[in-house]
Amino acid sequence: MPKDPNTMGEDKEMTIIEHLEELRERLIKSIIALAATTLLSLAFSSRLVKIIMVPAGDVKPVFLRPTEGVLTYFRVALLAGVALALPIIAYQIAQFVLPGMQATERRYLFLLLPGAVLSFVAGAAFSYFFMLPASLGFLANFGSDVAEANWAIGEYIAFVTNLMFWTGVIFEAPLLAFFLAKLGVVTPQMLAKNRKYALLVSAVLAAVITPTPDPFNMMLVMTPLVVLFEISVWVTKLAR
Repeated sequence: MPKDPNTMGEDKEMTIIEHLEELRERLIKSIIALAATTLLSLAFSSRLVKIIMVPAGDVKPVFLRPTEGVLTYFRVALLAGVALALPIIAYQIAQFVLPGMQATERRYLFLLLPGAVLSFVAGAAFSYFFMLPASLGFLANFGSDVAEANWAIGEYIAFVTNLMFWTGVIFEAPLLAFFLAKLGVVTPQMLAKNRKYALLVSAVLAAVITPTPDPFNMMLVMTPLVVLFEISVWVTKLAR
């Protein structure tokens, strides 16, 4: 029997309210997880700061403001907290969107979540071990005949963590392409057809992300972008 038109609006309103209530609960759990991991990371902030300073080489950053040291340690603890809480946050997001997905889509989503975490870590590691030493070495030596490199630790930490974060995000591209291909949003032919535009976008992103103006470091960033695009084309073929 068809539903009473007078009750359809109420059912829909209750459905929206229930979704908002669930969203609120998921957000609260994610915030609690982030707060716990951030507090835990505070105990290791000093060690983490020393690790982040390794790519600087012989350049030793300095504190320029009375509160800069405290804020720097809290910033590092927060970033470490985000990294530790990422699996929990991703799980909460998955649990929120699962009811609206089909069984096959749910299976691919659960495969995507751990892969997304590993891809982000791989991107951050690539930035730390390859991009940062080359970039910071160039910056430290540029103009050394005029002045000595003496960086503010707050700006240095922000510079390093931002580069690591965005590189980690970029490394998510193949997994995202695979998932979208499974949903039928993209195809290998679509990606291959727009390869020239992808190269242009890669060059623009490399220019924006690259912390130095020299072509060497720009190519250091652009090369993995192009490789990741080609991997994305390949994985969409596997998704068919």
